[in-house]
Amino acid sequence: MAAVDVFWEDLREDLKDPEFLREYVANWVRITTTDAIVNALDDAREHAGMSKAALARAINAEPSALRRLFGRGRRANPTVGTVAELAAALGMRLTLEPLSLEERESTTRPLLDGEVRDARALVERLGTPALVQ
Repeated sequence: MAAVDVFWEDLREDLKDPEFLREYVANWVRITTTDAIVNALDDAREHAGMSKAALARAINAEPSALRRLFGRGRRANPTVGTVAELAAALGMRLTLEPLSLEERESTTRPLLDGEVRDARALVERLGTPALVQ
């Protein structure tokens, strides 16, 4: 069996553990949400024709902090406060929206219950189709 196949088989087994499942889903939510927010802020900044330095000045931050936040290969994890300030400086605000029923099944249920009815749907939702094979 190839190393890649062993990895995916091990992950499939690990996902049966409620604690591992919760951690896996929580990390996926954190990473994808942060990435989407940072990308949206950077797109809004570019659309506004604002430099990273100008945006940093608007929120009283170091320009290097915004270069790291919007840079390639970033590992950003900005605070909600920083995101709210950046959004306001770009003429935006943060809002929360309810998940669809499908998203609740594949995201909320594993977090609350430590289990998932359809592991295949969870894997597809989390963007790891190799697990479905």
